Amino acid sequence: MAKQAVDPLREKRSIFYEIVRGAASLTFRTVMPVTCHGREKLDAEAPFVLIANHRHALDPVAMAWCIPGRQVAFLAKKELGKNKLAENLLSRAHCILVDRHNADMTAMRMCMKAVKTKRILVIFPEGTRHHEGQMEQIENGTALIALRSKVPIIPVYFDRKLKLFRRTHMYVGDPIPYDDLLADGINAETCERMNDRFREVYREMVRTYGDNG
Repeated sequence: MAKQAVDPLREKRSIFYEIVRGAASLTFRTVMPVTCHGREKLDAEAPFVLIANHRHALDPVAMAWCIPGRQVAFLAKKELGKNKLAENLLSRAHCILVDRHNADMTAMRMCMKAVKTKRILVIFPEGTRHHEGQMEQIENGTALIALRSKVPIIPVYFDRKLKLFRRTHMYVGDPIPYDDLLADGINAETCERMNDRFREVYREMVRTYGDNG
């Protein structure tokens, strides 16, 4: 019998999510300080997709902390749910586990469900952590989700890796325009053009805000 997928979107509000965010609030205000620039852009009406460069395991927690009052969904690699307890906790944190190396249609359907139910969806297009702030190695699925969802795509940039007693700056950019790509249809070519657009946005963020490693 096939394993039934855990639905991380079954709960509109998760107590576990709020506990994690409460701990994050204390952490990011004290021992691992984070400053969010342009936070008001995250008050936009949902649904929308947030994309970000990925330097530290706590990046998604920092992003959730910057969006008070709403619980967001996250796309995360399935390897994180390596046992039933981890899978259950990640589900309660609204993490959609995805097989990065295969066409994971279950994860795709859950991502589309997230935006259809007017949620905020967080995706790390690189699929794993990289030390560089400039985004180059992008998984193809992100562009496909973006184009299929037809919702605003808002970039978030971490200027350095989160670290104890060192301030990290998180910059929220303006929505990435892509109506011209939609006009050409959703196919391999437009997905690659969307990836190129992501790359250029982050190159500009690096030029503007710096890369502090």
